Parts: sequence; structure tokens; C-alpha cells
Amino acid sequence: MAPPDHPTSKGQAWFCTTGLPSDIIIEVEDMTFHLHKFPLMSKSRKLHEMITEQETNASNNKIHKPAEQDNEEIEEEEEENDEDLQQCCISLPDFPGGSETFEIAAKFCYGVKIELSASNVAPLRCAGEYLEMTEEYSEDNLISKTERFLSQTVLKSIKDSIRTLNSCKNILLLAETLGIVQRCIDAVAVRASSADPSLFGWPVNDGSVETNTRRKGVNRGGMDSWFEELGHLSLPLFKRLISAMKARDLSSEIIESCLMYYAKKYIPGISRSSRKTSSSSSIPSENEQRELLETIITNLPEETSSRTSTATRILFGLLRTANILNASEASRAALERKIGSQLEQATLDDLLIPSYSYLNETLYDVACVERILGYFLNGLEERSTARIQGEEENISVRSAALMLVGKLIDGYLSEIASDNNLLPEKFYELAVALPDQARLFDDGLYRAVDVYLKAHPWISEAERENICGVMDCQKLTLEACTHAAQNERLPLRAVVQVLFFEQLQLRQAIAGTLMVADVAPGEIPRLMDGRGEGEGEGGEEEEETTGVVGVTRGQEGSSTWRKTVRENQVLRLDMDSMRTRVQELERECSTMKKAIQKIDKVGKHGGGEEGGGGWRKKLGCKFKTQVCDSHEPTVVEARKGRGHRHHHQ
Repeated sequence: MAPPDHPTSKGQAWFCTTGLPSDIIIEVEDMTFHLHKFPLMSKSRKLHEMITEQETNASNNKIHKPAEQDNEEIEEEEEENDEDLQQCCISLPDFPGGSETFEIAAKFCYGVKIELSASNVAPLRCAGEYLEMTEEYSEDNLISKTERFLSQTVLKSIKDSIRTLNSCKNILLLAETLGIVQRCIDAVAVRASSADPSLFGWPVNDGSVETNTRRKGVNRGGMDSWFEELGHLSLPLFKRLISAMKARDLSSEIIESCLMYYAKKYIPGISRSSRKTSSSSSIPSENEQRELLETIITNLPEETSSRTSTATRILFGLLRTANILNASEASRAALERKIGSQLEQATLDDLLIPSYSYLNETLYDVACVERILGYFLNGLEERSTARIQGEEENISVRSAALMLVGKLIDGYLSEIASDNNLLPEKFYELAVALPDQARLFDDGLYRAVDVYLKAHPWISEAERENICGVMDCQKLTLEACTHAAQNERLPLRAVVQVLFFEQLQLRQAIAGTLMVADVAPGEIPRLMDGRGEGEGEGGEEEEETTGVVGVTRGQEGSSTWRKTVRENQVLRLDMDSMRTRVQELERECSTMKKAIQKIDKVGKHGGGEEGGGGWRKKLGCKFKTQVCDSHEPTVVEARKGRGHRHHHQ
């Protein structure tokens, strides 16, 4: 078929280029097809019946003519009837798939080879059903051809199944009747259940190196196009697909990734980093966005699966959108609970949720962050309870998550502290919500307190003391203590506490330096190597030295302690070198001692006492061989004496 040079008034006409004049006109939508009866009637029972009926009616009209008509009028009508018999016209206004599908079906009737694809097989299957192109009417007909392609090609691929499912949206009623929709949905659910869940850990491309790397790996398996095809589905079909996946107990990671990808595609503003602007025609209305949003939230798995910063960022985007669209309280609570279960993956930018309520005067929604933090802490407590009852869990992982959230909340407090409308009690409640073990040092909390006091100089002295009470002065580093001691914004009581603990830390640091320096040189290698007796004075000194190291380790922020640590390391290396040299000397002395004893024995046998000591007189040696033994009691006692004297000094 080829389009004419001049389309008809109906829009566009198509002519069969066989060389024979067309004898039937079929109208589908705004398209007119000039075709031939025989090829169509040989494949389609419906067209055969319609053409036969029309020809029969035209013949009956020609036979029953009024007698009073003159010959000239009869001849004119006969000519018109002959033309009608030669070229009948049929209209198919409700043809499934429209004019494009009918064109392919017509080509099939003419014996032209057609290319089936995942996008056109469903409309052609419905067209074959509509035109009654069955195997009983004609062999190797359109219905059997499309059915084979569906079962042997489409339903064996996730991507093709979704593409075929998407092509059913305009022919949904007939496609449902023929079972095409359900077969495609079941095929996707089955194939997805056997896919590798690790390939579904990236819901969107956030531009990160890790995400792009994973996307490249997924492209090799065709999963990238899997998600892209999923994004073309209409919301009703998408709902049915997700329901089928959940019914088959698919991995929560797969379901969550599908939901997030779909939300990212159709809900504007999910990602702040996204600079792509959709055309106005593709943006759903507010009601459609609300329905889509609540569908996404309702189907999100309760258990945490995608513990990634990208997934958490999308959840925060959904929460911001839910606030803008005024979604239901249940939907927003479900999102906050979901975010709370993986809060350690959030960033400061995620927490800065604007306040959309007219009742809230603050710039950011502090109450929302407070609720999310509560869900996080409740989750940690539940996991701890489960561990006590027998469920094994890595305690260090939970501790690390708690410290990450502590650092995150301190940064959030510093950011919102400059808001003039933030009440002191709100700041206080959020600051003390975390347990003590969430912060190793309180420097970040001190920074937030300082910013708040600077932005709120009008608050009362009692409120200032209450705000300063959120930090523990014992957990401030020396640098923070030095800054706080000179901070005029702090109340007097807080400054006194800071000065007290600053002096205490300095004393501990200085005491640690002196106590390490006072240890006897002869004892340092033994204490550092753990070679002391373990009992008595040596063991006590080792415990004391270990205690000093334990105390001073907490002062990592102090330059004095860092210098002391470096000096101790150098001293230890020197002691190791000295100990190695002493061991070499001991071996040499032992060898010399054996040689001297051997000579003494030879002298005794050869000349008695005189012979035995003759070589000493000749060489002028007047020392005992025992002085070369480093383990001689007198030497050891002398060393111990020096060590004790230095220690008591």
C-alpha cells in the first residue's frame, strides 16, 4: 500500500498498488483504504459476511424498482447500482488498534510478510479476533500467528511482556477478554522472581559513580530497559503488576525499586538534583499525582530493603511531595516510618524539609524530623529487644548507625538554629532526643548551641542555661573548651563548668606526660612488651601505665597529648633497638664465658691452680666472668633500685 498524492476529505487514503482497480472501500478512524474484496474475504469471515450482505442488499434494491419511473431514470440508477456493486463501502469505527493495526492486517490478507513485535502483537491479536481470522476459516491465519509469537517470544522476556502490556491500554476490554493482559502480568512476575535482586538496587540515576557503574552492569543484562518499559505503563496496569509481584512474594528490593522508578518518572520534584523538565502534557494533574503518590506509598514494603542514600533521598522527595499535595495523614506517617528505619543513610540536605503548613512559623518542618528520629530510635530499641530474645545482630552496626544519626542531627540543629522563629523548647527537645552514646564528642552540639544563642539574644537567662544544658562539658575537646571559655554568649554557670573540665583535661594530659616520662628506662621495654612479672611492683607499674594511656587516649583533640604520643613512640623504638643490642651483647658474653670455662678446665688438668690462672696474669684480667651475665642478681637489684627511686620522685 502507498499513500496517495492527494488525501481524501476524511484525512488520508490508502490504495493497494496491485494494478487492479479497487472494488471495496473500508473506513477506519480517519483513514480510507481502497482495497480488493477477494484477498480480504479469503482471510476474514467477518469481512466476507459484511461484503456479501452489502452486495445482496444492493442486488435486491436493483430488482424492486417502482414501475412509474421512466426509462432514463432507471438507466441512471442502474449505472449507479453497478458502480455500488463494483465498489462497496464498509465502515469499521471501533476497530481495535485503529488504522495502523488495520493496515498491517490488510497486508497480511494480501500475503505480504509482516513483522510482529512486542508493541503490535496484542493489537493484531485483537484485530484477528475482531475480523474472525481463525484457523478454521483459513490455514495459518492471523490469530494463530500472533498467538505463537506471544507464547514463544513475548512471554519469555520481561521487557517484551511489559511492552506488550503497555500496548493493551487502548484495547483493554478485548485484550482482557482474550487473556493477553493477565498473561503478560503473570509472565513479568514469574521472570522478575527469578532475576538477581542485586540488579534492582538502583531505583534512579543520581549521577554518582557507584550508581552509574551499577547501571552499566545492568545494561548488559537488559535490566535498564526493563525499568524504562515499566515507566510507560498506565497507573491501573502498574497497580495490577505490583499486586501480582506481591502475591508471588517477590523480593521487597525488587518491588521497592519498581515503585521508586515509577514515582521518579511521573511525580515532579522527587529529586532536587534532577534538572530535566517534563513537557506540560506529560505532567499529571494534582489529583492524578496524589492518587499515584498514595499508590506508591501503600505498596512500599514495610521492611527496609534499599539501604542506600539514593533510595533514602527519593523517600524524602516523596515526603515533600506528600506535604505539598496534602496527602492523607496515614500516607505521610507511613513514609516517615519508612524513612526512620534507614535514617543513617540520609544527608543534611534531605532533612531540610520546608514547612508547608500555615500554622508552622519555622522555615523547616522540625516536628517532622522529630517524628522521623523517634521512629529511628524505636526501631533500634525493637532490634535490641529482638537480639536479647535470641535474634543475632551485629551490635557495632547499630552503634555506627546511631553515631551517624547523632552527627546528622547535630548538623541539622546547627542549620535550623539561626531561624528566629525556632522556640527554645523545640531546640532543646530535638537536641536531647538522642541517647548519650550517639555522640563521642559534643563539639557539634556546642556549635549548634552557639549559633542558637547568637541568633536569639533576647531569650531569658533561664532559657540560655536550659539550652546550654543539652551538651556535656566533659565530652568537649580541649579546642572546644578553649573556645567556650571565651564565649561571652554562654551563661556564667556554663562557662564555669567548661573551665573546670578544661582544667581537669589539662591536668590529666600533663599527668599522663609526666607519668610516662618518670618510668625507669630499664622498665620501659618490659612494660611495653608485657614482659613484667605480672605481680608485685612491676605488674602495678604496667597497670598504671596502661591506665595513663587509657586516660590520655580520650584527649585526641589536644596538641599536648599528640606530642606526647609521638615522643612515646620514638622512645619505644629506641628501647626496642636497645633491647636488641643488649640481647646481642648477652650472646657474646655467654660465648666468652664458655670459652673461659673451657680454658680453666684445661689449666687445671695441666698445671693446677697456677696453670689455671696463668693466662689471666699474662693478660692482666682481674674481673669475674659472671659480670657478663645481665641476669646477675646484683645487677637486677641495682636496676630495680634506680627504677623505684625515679618512680617515688
